[in-house]
Amino acid sequence: MSPTNFSDGTAGHTPFCVDVDQKLGESDIQIVTSRGLHIPAHRCIVASASPVLENIIDRPRKHRSSERTIPILGVPCDAVNLFVRFLYSFKCSEEEMDMYGIHLLALSHVFSVPQLKQRCTRALAGRLTNDNVVDVLQLARLCDAPDLRLKCMKLISGNFKSVEKTEGWKFLENHDPWLELQILQFIDEIESRKKRTRKHREEQSLYMQLSEAMECLEHICTEGCASVRPYDVEPTKDKGPCSKFATCQGLQLLIRHFATCKRRVNGGCSRCKRMWQLLRLHSSICDQPDLCRVPLCRQFKLKAQQERKGNDARWKLLVRKVVSAKAISYLSQPKRKREEEPREITDHHAIRSFTL
Repeated sequence: MSPTNFSDGTAGHTPFCVDVDQKLGESDIQIVTSRGLHIPAHRCIVASASPVLENIIDRPRKHRSSERTIPILGVPCDAVNLFVRFLYSFKCSEEEMDMYGIHLLALSHVFSVPQLKQRCTRALAGRLTNDNVVDVLQLARLCDAPDLRLKCMKLISGNFKSVEKTEGWKFLENHDPWLELQILQFIDEIESRKKRTRKHREEQSLYMQLSEAMECLEHICTEGCASVRPYDVEPTKDKGPCSKFATCQGLQLLIRHFATCKRRVNGGCSRCKRMWQLLRLHSSICDQPDLCRVPLCRQFKLKAQQERKGNDARWKLLVRKVVSAKAISYLSQPKRKREEEPREITDHHAIRSFTL
């Protein structure tokens, strides 16, 4: 077979059919390109690699003596040559993919060659830029390449201001408003998801802080810390900031204020209201109120049982979230640290007093 069949733009490629002919015999079909070039091939190889080409080959001919030809038009001749070569070797270099990746993706989709389609999809996804992303997105939609389409959507969403200035986007605005709408909806969904994620993280951070405040409250009421301790606990020698909890110092200041505030009884102090809420929250979480040393734990528990507030759904939700955060915080600790922190519970039934 003469190498001249691959000339006119395909000189950079080796005429692979020369070697193949020596093993499979003379070619029995011709691939015709847009420029009228004929690329010889073997129907057994082509049909086994592409079911679409197999159907074309099996179509009845008007004249049995006529040569079997398959036109592949609308793409560069070099791309068709690479496509036929891939059907034989299933190989394609990175340089060739740089030059004809878009055309090879279209050919792999039209002629149903999944191996080539996967190669093209990965290659194009790694070569996306602000300038070509709109064109690749349109091709990915036409060629049913969802992974590549998602990559394009994410790139447009992250660099929309730059993509909006490209010629591809301007063409899209004028000729494909439906795809433009899909892109804008995708960007809106991404922003909404980010807002929900940010809100969820803020809520989880709040629940973790409340969970730590509950542990810190038990720590102060049971062991005592710095300037605040139960009346029957000896003062600590270390007067510095607590190293166990980041919220300990702030909670001690709140307890000191709560113990001396004159507006607490009338409910006119916002800091005291916060302390009441912490004590109530602890009572809702505590599962041993008779043995608990936190003030008013048992009283809050009895009051809640007597009133049976079934309509306080928001408070119950808060309690569940804090309990869940407490469990997550506990499980996230190393196993050794969890084993070294057994809770020592002493039997004290009365309301405890603080020493300030």
